[in-house]
Amino acid sequence: MLIWAVLFAVGTYFIGVPTSDPLIAFGWLWLATIAWRSDQPWRSHLLFLRDWLPISLLLVVYNISRGYADDLFAPHVHELIDADEAMFGWFTGGEVPTVWLQQHLYQPNVVQWWEVAVSLVYVSHFLAVPTVGVILWLRWREQWGRFMRRWFTLSVAGLITYFLYPAAPPWWASLYGQLPEHVERISTNGWNAVGLHSAGNTLNALQVEASNPVAAMPSLHTAYALMAVAFFLPMVAKRWWPLLLAYPLAMTFTLVYSGEHYVIDVLVGWAYVGGVFLVVGFAERWWRSRRAVEPADPVR
Repeated sequence: MLIWAVLFAVGTYFIGVPTSDPLIAFGWLWLATIAWRSDQPWRSHLLFLRDWLPISLLLVVYNISRGYADDLFAPHVHELIDADEAMFGWFTGGEVPTVWLQQHLYQPNVVQWWEVAVSLVYVSHFLAVPTVGVILWLRWREQWGRFMRRWFTLSVAGLITYFLYPAAPPWWASLYGQLPEHVERISTNGWNAVGLHSAGNTLNALQVEASNPVAAMPSLHTAYALMAVAFFLPMVAKRWWPLLLAYPLAMTFTLVYSGEHYVIDVLVGWAYVGGVFLVVGFAERWWRSRRAVEPADPVR
């Protein structure tokens, strides 16, 4: 594991965080499982490819299709601005929360200490859910299946919404003059302060070249963060819930402050998580009850 950690740190420093290609991310995770279970025979390590390669390919298809999701309809802009102003304008003086936060916290050409935390939280979106999935795959296969079903249902629901309702984030609305106040896209600013310039460059390239710029509704960043936490809430003592829920809240601040999402995007993303848990949970219970009443095969 120490060898793996050194290699990963070197790769992150010179190439960047493995976010642009799911195959690369899962390759690193596969190597981590090999390092963790280095005493196991190769046949057991190849089981990872059997279970994860189809999932990785599906994520590749998801990433590619997401990039074309803004080709059907014009992006929605003012509905999101109006929603945030209606919810928070009484506190922010009529501004959307992104503008208010940047007016109070952001300084051009200066990297604040909290922007390092913002960049770390932002990039965790690309690694947290796959890492949780791999840990469950190693330790608890039944829960791994439950986790993966919710993950992909949530991803498909978000992708369908991106096609049907393209929505512009604050930085896009500001760039094209739809938001009167200026908004900077600063989700990767913190990398410069810790010397990981390549990490920020990789994410910037991904944001420009490989993503859909008007896929703000729902926010899958916060949806994934909440899903990764909500999945475990029934399994842990309630005294630990505030600590777990701090992660999706930190992701919410990160995305709103950095100009990536409005608060309404976050709330809709959370609603999607609740809906997915209800639908997938119902489907799982239906499937178990159906299997329970199936007659046994006759002895031949």
